[in-house]
Amino acid sequence: MNNWIVADPEHLGGSPRVRDTRISVAFLLESLAAGLSVTEIVDAYPSLTGEAVRGALTELAKQVDLQPT
Repeated sequence: MNNWIVADPEHLGGSPRVRDTRISVAFLLESLAAGLSVTEIVDAYPSLTGEAVRGALTELAKQVDLQPT
């Protein structure tokens, strides 16, 4: 499965979130920016897996808007 980031109006008001969780992508990025490691985030939020975090980050990195022109 390639789509680690999902959004629908029934969860988190439509904000992008990590698939199969209620963890927003924004929260994930804020946690990483605050210095937490992927392992620390996964340990704190059992609904997340390392694979899901890395998958979501990879998806973000491949977004057209983030690619150099």
